[in-house]
Amino acid sequence: MTDALSALIEEKGILLADGATGTTLFGMGLEAGGAPELWNIDKPENIEQLHQGFVDAGSDIILTNSFGGTRHRLKLHQADGRVHELNKAAAEIANKVAASVDRKIIVAGSVGPTGELLAPLGELTFDGAVEAFKEQMQGLKDGGADVLWIETMSAPEEMQAAAKAAIATDMPYVITASFDTAGRTMMGLLPSDIHGVIQEDQKPVAMGSNCGVGASDLLSSVLDMTKANPDAIVVAKANCGIPQIQGDEVVYTGTPELMHDYTRLAMDAGAKIIGGCCGTSCEHLAEMRKAIDTHQAEARPDIEAIESKIGPLVNRPAAANDASKRRTRKSRIRG
Repeated sequence: MTDALSALIEEKGILLADGATGTTLFGMGLEAGGAPELWNIDKPENIEQLHQGFVDAGSDIILTNSFGGTRHRLKLHQADGRVHELNKAAAEIANKVAASVDRKIIVAGSVGPTGELLAPLGELTFDGAVEAFKEQMQGLKDGGADVLWIETMSAPEEMQAAAKAAIATDMPYVITASFDTAGRTMMGLLPSDIHGVIQEDQKPVAMGSNCGVGASDLLSSVLDMTKANPDAIVVAKANCGIPQIQGDEVVYTGTPELMHDYTRLAMDAGAKIIGGCCGTSCEHLAEMRKAIDTHQAEARPDIEAIESKIGPLVNRPAAANDASKRRTRKSRIRG
């Protein structure tokens, strides 16, 4: 049986994912260091507003408010005993919004890293990671998620643990990594190697990149991923421009026009699911929706084409096989 995400891609060709959860919730009053997942119970109307804004802007996929929903993340807020409750509520709120419109909206259960290092670098065992992910994923499944969205990953071993948990939960899944360290993940994975990380028989519906340091850098990663496996469904979910520290705040430089151009470049680079990560508002998403709906295919971009449209890379380019002139890069600022 075809999963809902694959079916919608087959129907529409290109899907628009949603924008920034954390940035948007900070604008609603979430305090720095607070747990967004607690709002699924304490302020469900705010989470409903978050999703509704993305749907109204044209998103085909909305990610649940559950990024930090494992016991390891929630224990920092004395909520590690509420994993199932908070994740189930996250999926239920997203489903309520999805059901309110007359088109298909995919509810993707967001699953972020545990925040722990797996053995032998840390104390969390592989089996322990699988169990933590399963606990979270069961809550998302019980709340009605269509697919599990494993995101902002860095370590291949943690991706493998999350994939094993998704399969055990009997759910289709997506995996995206953050290539934010000189064109690699923090743990050294190259974009071109992401397709070989999961050896399970039940493969991810899609793999790709999210977050990182900027839209140009993410598109560089997308070029590598689509070159390595042209038939794969690749996700591009970039930060809205480049994060800059202004006083006590992190501000993202991307305009709606920049995100429009990023979306067009992502399509020409071969991405099938395109969205925004940190800093991406409903205004940005509305312009990205226009880019998808009016797009006419152009030649596959190279690094120089990307930089000329949306600005220089912050890191060294990941798409090393693309024929483009190498330039001196600026230092990276983490968001």
